[in-house]
Amino acid sequence: MDVSAVPEILCRLDDIPDGGVLGVDPPDPEGEPLLLARHGNSVQAWLNVCPHAGRRMDYAPGLFLVKDSKLTCAVHGATFALHEAGLCVAGPCRGQSLVAVHVQVRDGVVSRA
Repeated sequence: MDVSAVPEILCRLDDIPDGGVLGVDPPDPEGEPLLLARHGNSVQAWLNVCPHAGRRMDYAPGLFLVKDSKLTCAVHGATFALHEAGLCVAGPCRGQSLVAVHVQVRDGVVSRA
C-alpha cells in the first residue's frame, strides 16, 4: 500500500460548527497549523498564519475571533473574509490573502485533498 496516497485526516465535519472555524494542529511537529471554515457541507482551509506578521490567527489555541463570516487576527486586527477566499478586507495587510490549503469532505470526514 502506498502510504503517500492515504489522505491526512483533519477532523470530522461535525467538529466544525456550521458558519464557524476550527483550528487543527498537524500531527507532525514540523507541520503548519490549519484553520478550517465550514459553510454547510463544504469546508475551506488555510494555514493558521496571518500574512501580515506571520503569527497564528487564534487568540488562544483553537479560539478565533469570527463574526459575520469574517475572521479577525488577534495580533494586529487584520480582518479576512472567509467567503472571499480568505482575502484581507481591513487592517495592515489589506488585499493579501491567507494561504489556502486544499481539503475534501468525504463521508463526513475532512482530510487534505
